[in-house]
Amino acid sequence: MPATLPFSPAVRVGDILFMSGQIGQVPEGMDRHTVGFDAAVQGAMDSIGKVLKDNGLNFGHVVKCTVMLDDMADWPRFNAAYLPYFKGKRLPARSAFGADGLALGAPLEVECIAAFK
Repeated sequence: MPATLPFSPAVRVGDILFMSGQIGQVPEGMDRHTVGFDAAVQGAMDSIGKVLKDNGLNFGHVVKCTVMLDDMADWPRFNAAYLPYFKGKRLPARSAFGADGLALGAPLEVECIAAFK
């Protein structure tokens, strides 16, 4: 993450890791509501996975996610691309809402909280 951004990728408070939201961007030339959206979800979730790994954690440690979607019609597509990250693990608590005008024109942003224990 560039040093010029005014936030940390994650902050640990006790046994809880609060992660900044990760945006998903649609690769150039891809449709925002088909495979391009799926790629955007994968990009955001892979970024979350990197933050988790950098802190000695994995998706099994995630206890809560907040999902912001530019278009709530993409909710089923989001779910399909999101679920494999938790395969074999319990699903975290989650909220999802529509949010117009996400950073850098992203179609989605995902923010998670993880527990060390």
